[in-house]
Amino acid sequence: MNLKIVMVVLGTISSLSVAAVSGAQAADAVRVRGTVVSFDPSLLTVKTRQGETSAIKLNTGWKISGVASASEKDIKQGDFLGIASVSKADGGSGALEVVIFPAALKGTGEGDRPWDLQPNSRMTNGTVADVTDINGRAVTLTYDNGQTKKISIPDSTPVVTFAQAETTDLKPGATVFVNAQREADGTLSSSRVVVGTNGVVPPM
Repeated sequence: MNLKIVMVVLGTISSLSVAAVSGAQAADAVRVRGTVVSFDPSLLTVKTRQGETSAIKLNTGWKISGVASASEKDIKQGDFLGIASVSKADGGSGALEVVIFPAALKGTGEGDRPWDLQPNSRMTNGTVADVTDINGRAVTLTYDNGQTKKISIPDSTPVVTFAQAETTDLKPGATVFVNAQREADGTLSSSRVVVGTNGVVPPM
C-alpha cells in the first residue's frame, strides 16, 4: 500500500472508530448517514436516512475515502476488525457490518463502545483471536489488554475495507457516511467524508 493510500485509510478509520468517546466531545459528535444533495469544495449537503437535510461545512484540508467489498471468508486470525453489532435474543452478539482494517493500522481505535447504526448497537475494534465456522462464521475479538467479545457474522452481513475516492464521487445520490462535529452555533463541520463507489456503500 503506498503512502497516499495509507494516509487516506488512517484518517478514515480515525474518524469512524474513535467517534464515541466520553465527555463533551462525545456529546457534540454527529454521525450523518444519507445521500448527497449537493457538493462544493467547502460544503456538503446530505439528505439523511431520517429524511432531513444536513449541511456540513468541510474543514480546510478535509479528506475523502471510499469503501471496497470484502467477504467474511477473508477474515483470519490476527486481523484487526471494526464490527458494529447488537445483542442476540439467545445470547452473544450478531454483526450488523464489518470493516477489515489494513494490517498497517492494527490497533486503531481499539475498544468497545456504544454506536448508533441501529438501537442498542455497539462498535468493537479488536484483533481476531479465533475464527469458527459452526452454524455460520463467528469471530472472537480481543481488545483493551485482554478483554474479549465473540460476534457471529451472518452471511448477509456487509463486509468492507477502505479504498481511494475522489471529490467527483460526491455526486447527487451518492451514499455517504460523515463523522461530524456540532459547533457552538449549531452548524455541522467535518474533516472526513466516506462515500460509496462502484456500487459499494458505506455500511457504518
